[in-house]
Amino acid sequence: MGKAGRQATQEREQQMTNQRGIFEKIPGSGIWWICYFAAGRKRREKAGRKSTAIALYRKRKTEILEGRKLPDNLRAKTVAFSDLADDALEYSKAHKLSYDHDSYRMAKLTQMFGNRESTSITPQDFERWIANHEDWKPATANRYRALLSLAYRLGIQNGKVTQNPARLMRHRRENNMRLRWLAVDEEKSLREAIERKGPQRLPELDIAIHTGLRKSEQYRLEWNHVDFDRKVLTVPQSKNGETRHIPLNSSALAAFLLLKRHSEGSGRVFLSLSPRGWFDVAVKDARLSDFTWHSIRHTFASRLVMAGVDLRTVQELMGHKTIAMTCRYAHLAPSHTLAAVERLTENTDHTASSTDTKSDTSRIGEKRAAPLAVQ
Repeated sequence: MGKAGRQATQEREQQMTNQRGIFEKIPGSGIWWICYFAAGRKRREKAGRKSTAIALYRKRKTEILEGRKLPDNLRAKTVAFSDLADDALEYSKAHKLSYDHDSYRMAKLTQMFGNRESTSITPQDFERWIANHEDWKPATANRYRALLSLAYRLGIQNGKVTQNPARLMRHRRENNMRLRWLAVDEEKSLREAIERKGPQRLPELDIAIHTGLRKSEQYRLEWNHVDFDRKVLTVPQSKNGETRHIPLNSSALAAFLLLKRHSEGSGRVFLSLSPRGWFDVAVKDARLSDFTWHSIRHTFASRLVMAGVDLRTVQELMGHKTIAMTCRYAHLAPSHTLAAVERLTENTDHTASSTDTKSDTSRIGEKRAAPLAVQ
């Protein structure tokens, strides 16, 4: 295309942009609207692409000139992203243990997109916003994606939107294979550190190690959730919003009994909502690197696998929604799997001696040589 052709194209595009009755409600969004008067009323309609808006505007003007009756509800009620965010947080508060995290993340999303019309925000808009946070790990990006999906999913259920842009966003691959768990000698060091500064905290550690509870599940427990007769612990609301039941072994049961002796036996089991203070100090004193409270949950799962417990049972005890989440722990028992394959070498001498075949292999050679002799 020559210079004159390019100039003509630019002039046409400029005329289209400046065309009366067509506008971008949010400059740069790529979402175009039309505006016109019909029967003394000012009407606005969302069209989408610029070319679509031009065609729709011409169609409406023709219909008005021909005296056609226009539909009464041409313009749907707009819903701001902040409206979807409020609904999502209300749901999270009622059904999820991660409400505090959701509230923090939604505040960041609302700060960026709150005033925008929810249907005008594209998956690319969200992706670009996440990409600007280069320090975020894949897991963090996926949590924001999940929260966005929840907001739009509820919006669809409530009839406020019709599409969920989060479904088109890319799911980042998380590195779930690097899981920290507690070795036997490390547990000994950790116990000694706790005994030196706060021995009354040991039952909390024992309960965590022998139940695999999430931190939020453990520190929300009440005494009516502990059934000493049936030796069963009930988690009324897990991370997935479901009730689950965990059998109590002798160590966990002893820890609960010890705590009950020093309590009124009603209300909450633990006075604090987190082990953050005393646990961090104990980990530091025990010189454990890269070890968090959640690592105790990894320890619970890995020890079950090492004990030969099948993955389906481990999945149930951990409260995982999918078996894929449980399979992450299968590799955490290297000594257990090594012991299994080492059993193949236990009878090495016997295997070697048994290979001293009693058959006369020389006759095989004779049989092979016979055809040659005939020739």
